[in-house]
Amino acid sequence: MRTQVAVIGGGPAGLLLSRLLMRAGIDAVVLERRSRERVLSRIRAGVLEAGTADTLRRAGVGERMDREGQVHSGCYLSAGESLIRIPFGELCGRNVTVYGQTEVTRDLYAAQEADGAVILHDVEDVALHDLDGDAPFVSFRHEGGEHRLACDYVAGCDGFHGPSRQAIPAEIRREFERVYPFGWLGILSETPPVTDELIYANHERGFALCSLRNPMLSRYYVQVGLDEKIEDWSDDRFWDELRARLPQGTADGLVTGPSIEKSIAPLRSFVSEPMSWGRLFLCGDAAHIVPPTGAKGLNLAVGDVHYLSEALIAFYRDRDRGKLASYSETALARVWKAVRFSWQMTTLLHRFPDNTGFDRRMQEAELGQLEASETARRLVAENYTGAPY
Repeated sequence: MRTQVAVIGGGPAGLLLSRLLMRAGIDAVVLERRSRERVLSRIRAGVLEAGTADTLRRAGVGERMDREGQVHSGCYLSAGESLIRIPFGELCGRNVTVYGQTEVTRDLYAAQEADGAVILHDVEDVALHDLDGDAPFVSFRHEGGEHRLACDYVAGCDGFHGPSRQAIPAEIRREFERVYPFGWLGILSETPPVTDELIYANHERGFALCSLRNPMLSRYYVQVGLDEKIEDWSDDRFWDELRARLPQGTADGLVTGPSIEKSIAPLRSFVSEPMSWGRLFLCGDAAHIVPPTGAKGLNLAVGDVHYLSEALIAFYRDRDRGKLASYSETALARVWKAVRFSWQMTTLLHRFPDNTGFDRRMQEAELGQLEASETARRLVAENYTGAPY
């Protein structure tokens, strides 16, 4: 097999990259190790920055997002009984759109299949070869046969556990990591959201988040220890704990119901540098992971795809390698800003096991500054809605 760009990973990053390349007349083949059904079963966040929404429209997959997604012009931070609203549009002129990552992926699949894109599922034993030469290729097994995919470039969109990042020699890679000593227990329920905007709650019992997918589908989280087990958390126990961490007026309006999905996700910050080596370029979770507190995971992946697609289009259109050469530096500048914001929000809103009285007072002081200072709120709004590309 032969293509111009081999895309490893068929999640939203890989599908969006192949979509943008195809619309520019560039051939791409997507290799995904899971089935399409498994990819679409992943429950992920759904807060899209303004730049992410614009990129999806540019890719021709924004129609359903614009029709069914919910534009949010703010969010709330709570501390005790107080609610601090961050009015995005008012403060920075940008908003976010709440639209599930699963729905983004579904839209990309539909558009790519309608245009005849090559997407291979259930691919095994993917290996990347000769990335530092002029003739890279990818070997893999599919439907019982051994295959070789020759290409000009490889885009590693295969997540934290994929082979792409590991293909960069260990002596070249630098990895930075912060593992947080807690996780998020999340449930999905077919109930109306407790508010029409997200609430990030700081409470002495731990962090909580009230999120949503649509007017009858809510997503809620509470901070839990890493030793907690799903089977120990009945729906009733979860709802009681969530109520305890919300301001009383908000808790009183909470509509509960049976969960249709329940999971515990550990939190970490991780960045691998560089994001390119030879003919290989990394996008999304293959290069970086952020705690979900700042709603940056999918948005960072889309930012990477934006920069990489522009670089590849410039090369194939004008034989200009400048953007390919600077891709890692350009992408990492945006990545580290988002990592800082996600770390800041996580530190502000969670209870750490080794927190001292001083640490708690610092959280209270920062929340007090957010309540009192429009400048402080503007900084949160600018970071939350995402910097322009």
